[in-house]
Amino acid sequence: MQFGLAGKTALICASTSGLGRATARALAEEGVNVVVTGRSAERAKEVAGELPGAVGVGCDLVADGGAERLLTAAREAVGDLDILVLNGPGPAPGPARATDTAGVAQAIATLVTPQEILVRGTLPAMVEKGWGRILSISSTSVQAPLPNLSLSNLGRAALAGYLKTLAAEVAAQGVTVNSLLPGRIATPRARQIDEAAAQRTGRPLDEVEAASKATIPAGRYGEPDEFGAAAAFLCSTQAAYITGTALRCDGGMVPTL
Repeated sequence: MQFGLAGKTALICASTSGLGRATARALAEEGVNVVVTGRSAERAKEVAGELPGAVGVGCDLVADGGAERLLTAAREAVGDLDILVLNGPGPAPGPARATDTAGVAQAIATLVTPQEILVRGTLPAMVEKGWGRILSISSTSVQAPLPNLSLSNLGRAALAGYLKTLAAEVAAQGVTVNSLLPGRIATPRARQIDEAAAQRTGRPLDEVEAASKATIPAGRYGEPDEFGAAAAFLCSTQAAYITGTALRCDGGMVPTL
């Protein structure tokens, strides 16, 4: 299937590794001019060099003015954006009873504020052209909050609520707004989580991985390219009637409708 994206432009946040990188690769293969981003400009340029029509930009989104600087650099590189993919790490883990004001502020500063700035900065051009795609790489926690991740649950749910509201407001202007919720995908981050669990519990790594896979009906971790393909479809011309949706890419792991 041709997704009708050749010549479009896209900014993919946190795309030097993992799910962001897989999404950047899938879009670049569809002919999208992709802006790869990460804290390290050198790494962003290295990853961009592996993709057709891509450029790399270094930026710390959480830093003061980071989102604004990224928008400026992206426009200088590829012009107005047709596709915006929101992505990035969450705050430190911890139980809800340990949450404090500083932690809540950190969650919003990490998972909501820069994303809202990026959306606000890219949306007018999308509306003017009558075509745009905003996609959030989020977490299944927005549908089934995860234990010991209270601040991440809080911030991601807040962003999801904002994007769902926005989706209805701009649907008639040809702009779709969706979220893609990964389950356990075989990324370096998933490996780190399993290694940490093995160290914490004293169990062998392969045993920890097997126990994790046993909770997934598909019986395995997803491949990054599978996630990237789902992201590319949600950005496609064919997905023009899909908006305000949170799509799980989790192998059936979350036991909700």
